[in-house]
Amino acid sequence: MTRIDKEEVKKVANLARLELNEDEIVHHAEQLEKILEYIKQLEMIDTDNVDCTTRAIEVINVFRKDERENSNCSEELLELGPSREDEYFKVPKIISE
Repeated sequence: MTRIDKEEVKKVANLARLELNEDEIVHHAEQLEKILEYIKQLEMIDTDNVDCTTRAIEVINVFRKDERENSNCSEELLELGPSREDEYFKVPKIISE
């Protein structure tokens, strides 16, 4: 594996529009090197018999049958409103003629 040198960190910092001092450049080079070492370890894991997944815990949707029900509660609902006229809610007029 190639080492991450200060020039590469400077180049990436420039692309990201980051201003880094010399200590930060050295520190980030070390951190990037550790990250790449960890990735190298992960690449050694045998995942041939592992199913692909998008999350750690399987999520299953619970579906119910979509059934139509007739409901005769319109009178009760109209009684809940502040005002009504016949079988409709009565609301204040908002558009002038």
